[in-house]
Amino acid sequence: MKKESILQGNTALGIEFGSTRIKAVLIDETKAPIAQGSYEWENRLENNIWTYRMEDIMTGLQKCYSDLAENVKKEYGVVLKTVGSIGISAMMHGYMAFDKKGELLVPFRTWRNTMTQQAAEKLTKLFDYNIPQRWSIAHLYQAILNEETHVSQIDFLTTLAGFIHFKLTGEKVIGVGDASGMFPIDCATGTYYEGMVEQFDELIAEKNYSWKLREILPKVLLAGENAGTLTEEGAKLLDVSGNLEAGIALCPPEGDAGTGMTATNSIAVRTGNVSAGTSVFAMVVLEKELSKVYPEIDLVTTPTGHLVGMVHCNNCTSDLNAWVNLFQEYGEAMGLKADKNDIFATLYNKALEGDADCGGLLSYCYLSGEPITDFEEGRPLFARMADSKFNLSNFMRTHLYSSLATLKIGLDILFKQEGVTLDNLMGHGGLFKTKGVGQKVMAAAASVPVSVMETAGEGGAWGIALLADYMKQKQINETLEQYLNDKVFCGGEAVTIAPSQQDSEGFDKFIALYQKGLAIERAAVEAMK
Repeated sequence: MKKESILQGNTALGIEFGSTRIKAVLIDETKAPIAQGSYEWENRLENNIWTYRMEDIMTGLQKCYSDLAENVKKEYGVVLKTVGSIGISAMMHGYMAFDKKGELLVPFRTWRNTMTQQAAEKLTKLFDYNIPQRWSIAHLYQAILNEETHVSQIDFLTTLAGFIHFKLTGEKVIGVGDASGMFPIDCATGTYYEGMVEQFDELIAEKNYSWKLREILPKVLLAGENAGTLTEEGAKLLDVSGNLEAGIALCPPEGDAGTGMTATNSIAVRTGNVSAGTSVFAMVVLEKELSKVYPEIDLVTTPTGHLVGMVHCNNCTSDLNAWVNLFQEYGEAMGLKADKNDIFATLYNKALEGDADCGGLLSYCYLSGEPITDFEEGRPLFARMADSKFNLSNFMRTHLYSSLATLKIGLDILFKQEGVTLDNLMGHGGLFKTKGVGQKVMAAAASVPVSVMETAGEGGAWGIALLADYMKQKQINETLEQYLNDKVFCGGEAVTIAPSQQDSEGFDKFIALYQKGLAIERAAVEAMK
């Protein structure tokens, strides 16, 4: 069956460029992955700019596809010559500027760079709309403020996903979710805010550039729209063996936030997802615009153009993991041998025995800076009063709470200040590996039911493969929400944990102490240089 699907081209291919791995996933009619490929890569810090070189990008694309094709040949005994549709996804934001010849004008500036504060602040004030430092428009305006000579030569500005898509199809287009990391999106029109585009052109009018902003930005497309076909040149670029045929349809290129929402079925209004691991971020699909600008909340969109409030925190489980490692080291010193997963499970479950407010204990998991609480640097620390209830269960519960505390500060803006209503949060990432514990703590933090799929999703590469398949296979008037509910997640089992009033009230009490104690964290940053 799977072999026939491959031979007949009843498949969809998704390729996603992550920060440390490029991954390819091939799905069949069941929407399940039947083959995979990957390629490890890493960004470089060159001239104080985080970047990936052009040869890194091209090599990674080709090696990843080659690995997938080899997997198909090994598993099914056939040469991969065609697929039903293709989708490209990548890390959002950043800056890729090209001249009329298609040459990259300056090295790719990734989302990781924090070099555009001046531009981001000025544009946020001008637009009355939060413009994070990592957005493409912030990078462009900062280059203008810096009087970089390349700006006058710009013919095309795009993201990494948009660039790869252009190389494969010749089309200068972008999915609306990825576009929302370039420039603010007007959800009513499904494209860039026209008034803000005009404001930007007026802002830089004295420079007398030969271009207007609209002319250099890629065209915005919604999920389900055709975004071009694989050209002969594109096919040869993707598959260096020459086996892949041209003419395959591609869906709009998307950002990793959009593919993550797709892969967790969190694109409908009143749904959301939270990814908790080294860092933590939550995406909440909004029913309406927020009442004002919040620097803690990034506004992006789903692949269908719905507005999303995004809370992104730099720190989550790293400090928690360090404490678990310490307990493992103690156990080994005592002659006790235990599996690392068992240690996590034991300590995490012990946390559930603790007081709902952690008994007056306090910790900060800031290994690095944290923009939401206005920290450029961080210092992990633990503090308590002499009469705090200091025991193992409260200690572990404190570190679990600390991992989500900054996220809660951002979510409280959405839920308590803006009155956003959410039916469910889909949880994924390392925090949720120990069954039930991370969910229970997350539900307490957000005061929203949290679900985790029994079968782990395949991530963003699977998400963009689904978007490619939706474009090719969708029925007339079938929405992406209907496609995901009826054809992808209809048989998926999820475990849902609702928040208890006691836990939610306890987390609120903890966060009140946490916010007062930020002065302790600030003093630690100053004292421990």
